[in-house]
This record gives sequence, structure tokens and C-alpha cells, in this order.
Amino acid sequence: MKESAQRTILLTGVNGQVGFELARSLQGLGTIVAPLRSELDLSDLAQVRRVVRELKPALIVNPAAYTAVDKAETDVDAAMRLNAEAPAVLAEEAKRLGAAMVHYSTDYVFDGTKAGVYVESDSVNPINVYGRSKLAGEEAIAAVGGAYLIFRTSWVYGKRGKNFLLTMLRLGSEREELGIVADQLGAPTWSNTIATSTAHVLAQSIASEGDQWWLEHSGVYHLTSAGVTSWRGFAEAIFEFSDLPRKPVVKPIPASSYPTPANRPANSSLSNDKLGAAFGVRAPNWREALRLCMAVS
Repeated sequence: MKESAQRTILLTGVNGQVGFELARSLQGLGTIVAPLRSELDLSDLAQVRRVVRELKPALIVNPAAYTAVDKAETDVDAAMRLNAEAPAVLAEEAKRLGAAMVHYSTDYVFDGTKAGVYVESDSVNPINVYGRSKLAGEEAIAAVGGAYLIFRTSWVYGKRGKNFLLTMLRLGSEREELGIVADQLGAPTWSNTIATSTAHVLAQSIASEGDQWWLEHSGVYHLTSAGVTSWRGFAEAIFEFSDLPRKPVVKPIPASSYPTPANRPANSSLSNDKLGAAFGVRAPNWREALRLCMAVS
């Protein structure tokens, strides 16, 4: 195994929520190369192959994705290109180099009809284009058969980009009352939680100094905050922890009262037990992570 200074880590999507945090959390694990979109456009598959072959990374970490869930319903080709075809190419090139790959997927691979939390072995059945594109990416990476980790996460937020937290803070400063969906359940997950958990896992892979670790651990894992809430519960906590001088009233509404182009699962809460058993990673409760995010970011 190469010394960390000689180990190249190719990180995509460095300006995204998770990519930005990964650029910090992966420090010390290798030499991070994080090309901008102008330098690595994942929609250009030939360029993806060329860049990977030139860099010869020991590890590819791919948080970049098409994440506009509603827009994906009509922008199918772009969603599939970024979420399925590009990850497939990255996986092929990683295997050719003898490198490993980390990729991020979504709770939206499930249809939301299960009563309890989803585990990794549950049947997948996405109900929107975004979910189908992310599932296609998972399946393509697995089919390549290299060394890989796929982390499914959910309701990602942070203090940059476009996300529910920032939207609520903006709307909360403008309105006295908000109607927020109360019948869809999941786990809000701070982008920093995803990045630090990833670094913890990868540090174990590096310490193992061999390919056996990847043979034993390659696969799909759920990586979310602990606990479950609704979008309404998430919004109420945001305002509770915020410093807004006037807190808006948050009224519960059914998803049927807020129609969107893409269907969302009614329940997309994920079990993190497999992640904990394999790597000893225990994500914080979603409320505590949110409190910390709003205090330090």
C-alpha cells in the first residue's frame, strides 16, 4: 500500500454539499485531486475515462450527481448520464487500475410502502426518475465487480448549495406561516456526517494494507442520521435551532396538498445497523446533527 502522500484520491463534485465536506474530511488519507466541472465533466464519458487514466488514482470518491428530483422527470437522459452511465465508467476505470471506488446513492431507490426502516437487502422499487437513475448507477457499479462501497443516504442538507434547510431559513424569514408535508418520513442527514463517516471507513481500508479488506466489505450500506422525522418535523427543528427573530408557524399538510412532478416515497427511513456492524460507525441523531450544523457552519 502506498504511503498517504503518494496515494491519489480522485474526488468529484467538490463544489457540491457532500463533495465540499469530503475535500476536508479526506485530508491525510492521500493526495486529493478535485477537478472542477470545467476540468472533469461527468456528462462527457470519454473525458471521464481520459482523466481517470491520466491521474491513475488509487481511490475514486464520487459524490457528484444529478440531484434535481423534480426536473429529472423530464430531463431523463441527463439524470441517467450523470447518475448511472458516469458511475459505470468510473467503476470500469477503477477496476482496470486496481483502484477502489466510493459512490453515494439515495433512499429514493425504495417505494416507501414498508412500515418500518429499510435495510440494504430489502427490495428496491423507485417511484421517480431520480430514484431509477440512482438505482441504475448502483447496479452498474456492482456489475463491474471491482472494489466499491455504495452509501445510500437521505434528505441531505448543509449550509451550502440548495437544500431544505436553506429553503426553510429563507422562507421562515419571509412568512409568518408555512404549510409543510407531514406524511413523508425519513432522516435528515448533514453533509458533514456523510463525509466524516466516509473518512472513518476509508481510514480502516487504508490501515488494512491489502485487497482482502475490499473483498470482505465491498457492497451497499445505508449512511444516514439516526432517528426518523417528517418534513414538518425537520422544519420545526430548523426554526427551533435558528436565530430568526420571529419563528413562523409550521402547519402540517398531506403530500397530496403539495403535488410535485416527481412522486416521493411516504417512508424512506433507513437502518444503519449494517454500517455500524461492519465499520463501527454510529451516526448522530438527526436533531443533534442539525443543532451542531446550525451552530458551527
